[in-house]
Amino acid sequence: MSTQPSLSISASVLTQSLTIKQKISLSLIGIAALIQLVYWINFSVNNALFYLWTSLLLATIGALWYVQTTYGHRTAGIKNNMIWFNTLTNRGMWAWLLAIFLTGFYILLYWYPEYLGQGAKENTGLIRLFDPLSMALKGKPATQWFVYGTFYTLIILLMGIKFIYKYRYNKYQIYRTISVMFFQVAFAFILPEIMQGLNQPYNDFKNIWPLNYYFFLDWHIDELIRSGTLGYFILFWGILSFLIFTPILTYIFGKRWYCSWVCGCGGLAETAGDPFRHLSDKSLKAWKIERWIIHSVLVFVVLMTAAVLINRFTGFNNYFLFSSYDLDKWYGFFIGSVFSGVIGVGFYPLMGSRVWCRFGCPMAAYLGILQKVKSKFRITTNGGQCISCGNCSTYCEMGIDVKAYAQMGQDIVRSSCVGCGICAAVCPRGVLRLENGSADIDTRTDLKRTIHIKETEVKLF
Repeated sequence: MSTQPSLSISASVLTQSLTIKQKISLSLIGIAALIQLVYWINFSVNNALFYLWTSLLLATIGALWYVQTTYGHRTAGIKNNMIWFNTLTNRGMWAWLLAIFLTGFYILLYWYPEYLGQGAKENTGLIRLFDPLSMALKGKPATQWFVYGTFYTLIILLMGIKFIYKYRYNKYQIYRTISVMFFQVAFAFILPEIMQGLNQPYNDFKNIWPLNYYFFLDWHIDELIRSGTLGYFILFWGILSFLIFTPILTYIFGKRWYCSWVCGCGGLAETAGDPFRHLSDKSLKAWKIERWIIHSVLVFVVLMTAAVLINRFTGFNNYFLFSSYDLDKWYGFFIGSVFSGVIGVGFYPLMGSRVWCRFGCPMAAYLGILQKVKSKFRITTNGGQCISCGNCSTYCEMGIDVKAYAQMGQDIVRSSCVGCGICAAVCPRGVLRLENGSADIDTRTDLKRTIHIKETEVKLF
C-alpha cells in the first residue's frame, strides 16, 4: 500500500538531510567509539592515557557540536517534530538495536565483567583503558563500576547540555538540569572515588534509604563503625536523611526535590532518556500494575531492613523461610541489578525513560506516599484554556494522563508525579503550572469551584 501525501498545510518532510557540521560532529563521535573499540579488543595494550583522553575529547567535542548545530538555531519553543516517525523514538529498528546493545552491556557489566577486561591481577581491554583516570582520582586501578560511573556521568553531562539547549527558553528546566548534573558529578562520582582513595567507605550522600537498600545491612554498618568519626557521620546522616530531611523537603516541594533535581537515576532519565519520554504507557492497566509493583518493592525493602536490624539486636537470623542474607541477595539480584539496570535503562527505547522510577524504585514509592498524604506541591490547571492537544499526556514520562485532569480543571496531586514540569513546558496555552501552596487553601478553592459549577447548573435547568 502506497503512502498518500499529506494534505496538511503544515506538513513536514519525513526525511531531513544532515548539514555538513552535523556530519562532521557525528564523525568525531564515531571515531571516538572506534578508538575505544580498538583498545577494547586488544589491538593495542599500551598508551592507555592517550587512547582514553583522545576518545573522550573527540566524543565530547562531537556531541557538543552536534547539539549546537541541531538546536542552536531554532526559534523559541520546544520542538518534538516527527518524533513518532523516527525509528529510534518510535520502537523501530534503531530503537531495538539500541535496546539490545544497552541490555547486553548491563548484563556484561553486572555478571560478566571479565569480558570487559576486569582482571584479578591486571585489567585489560575496556576497563584497562580507564586505569589512568582511576589512578588519578583514587590511586587504584579501575573496576567495572568505575567505568560504568564514568560513562554514566559523561552521558548525563553531555545529554544534559543537549537538554538545556532544547529547553533553553524554560528556566525551570535549565535549573533542574544543572542541579542533577552537579549532584551526579560531585556527589555520585568524584566525592565517593576520592573517599575510596583515602580508604574511607564508599558513600553517595544523596543515595538515601530505601533506595540505598543496603544502608542498614550488617556489613555496611560494621564498615561505617570501623571507619571512626566519618563512618558515624555517614550513619547519622543516612538516618536523618530518610527520617527528617526527606519528609520535610517532600512536604514543601513534593518528590520533585529528589526525583527531578538530585537523583542520578532521574538525571539519566531526564537527559539521555528525554527522546523516549513519550513511550510511557498511559493506560489504566499500567497504572494499576505500577502501584502494585512499586509498593511491593518498598514493602520488601522495609521487611528486609527490619529483619537485619532485629537480627543485629536479638541475634535471631531466621524470619519466615528466609534469612536477612537471603533477602539481601535476592533483592540485589532481581531489583538492584535486573530491574534498575538491565530493564530500567536497557528498555528506554521500548518502554520510556522512567520504567525503574515508575515500577521499581522504593525511594519513589516512599516519596510518593509522603507527597500524596501531605505536600504543598501540586500542578494546578486552568481547564477553560485547554484545547485537548494532548501534549501534556504524551510527554509525561510517568504515564499520567495529564490532559484528563486539565479538562476537568482538577489540580494534579499524584504520588507518581516527579514534578519534572515537562507537561507545563509543552503546553501551548499555559494551562498547567507547578506550584507550592497550602493544601487547605486549595481544598477551599476546589470547594468554591464545585459550588460555582452547581449554581450554574441550577440556573441553566
